[in-house]
Amino acid sequence: MDLSTKFLGLDLKNPLVPSSSPLSKSVDQSKKLEDAGAAAIIMYSLFEEAITAETESMNRFLNQQDTGFAEADDGFLPAWQDFSTGTEPYLENLRKLKEALDIPIIASLNGVTPSGWVEHGKELEQAGADALELNVYYVAADINQSGDAVEDRYVEILRTLKGAISIPINMKLSPSFSSVGNMVQRLAGAGADGVSLFNRFYQPDINTDSLRLQPSLHPSTSAEALLAMRWIAILYGRIDNLSLGATGGVHTPDDAVKLLLAGADVVHLCSSLLRHGAGHVGVVLKGIEQWMESQSFESVADFRGRVSALAVPNPAEFERANYVNIIDSYSFAPGVMV
Repeated sequence: MDLSTKFLGLDLKNPLVPSSSPLSKSVDQSKKLEDAGAAAIIMYSLFEEAITAETESMNRFLNQQDTGFAEADDGFLPAWQDFSTGTEPYLENLRKLKEALDIPIIASLNGVTPSGWVEHGKELEQAGADALELNVYYVAADINQSGDAVEDRYVEILRTLKGAISIPINMKLSPSFSSVGNMVQRLAGAGADGVSLFNRFYQPDINTDSLRLQPSLHPSTSAEALLAMRWIAILYGRIDNLSLGATGGVHTPDDAVKLLLAGADVVHLCSSLLRHGAGHVGVVLKGIEQWMESQSFESVADFRGRVSALAVPNPAEFERANYVNIIDSYSFAPGVMV
């Protein structure tokens, strides 16, 4: 069987690409992902806040402290070049992954402002990244900020980076846009080589004992993949030269097959790998092969997009029709309406 696909201009042996996760911090775990069948790996994210905090801390130490020795010369304190920044461990890990693995390595930047990302993008390209995923994790909490301003932020960051580096750029998006399709089209016009749908915003929780906020992490479920499935099916075939990645909620071979049928070029896995380990890539891959054999498909290209909005008899089922049909067909549990 031919499971090959193309993503961000990269030729991949199959459509399974582990998304950004702690697994890529370990060369050994990354090697296990490759051995299990991963076609590429997206590295854990380099966070804007972490780099900014470390840089500010170094600046305070080197430039704003009172040494207590008025006669001390500039050599009293170490030179700033002697200190590592938040990017250096990431770049070193990227180099190690490139040396140890034969599959493409996609670096990941996570931030909300354009400043600094150009330099970081150049460093990642020079360190050997085959592509760059830009994860603009932005919660528009300012009620005075318009939707246009939020979208412009994404486009500005992408356009700035695209003008500075030559490797492909993938935009990882949230579903929180008033018009997802138009936003994807704007990003494609600004130079995006691909989009991954959808990012999961981890919501804070409230501790009812301490009356304080607390972090909350809930792994995805297969049901969450249906949101990406819908939008990939709507977008498939409508924007030229734009790769479509599906992320969030891929746990089983059936989840992956549905997204490929909708039109995804690649399927990303994360929560399922953190739960079951790197070998789960092989489980999903084998399941896809078994399904293809049962359906007499010889390649992924034979069935990709077979159930997209361009292919189904009634495209409205991807829009409002499905909602109406589900509501009308609902039946109450016995005794509820007594």
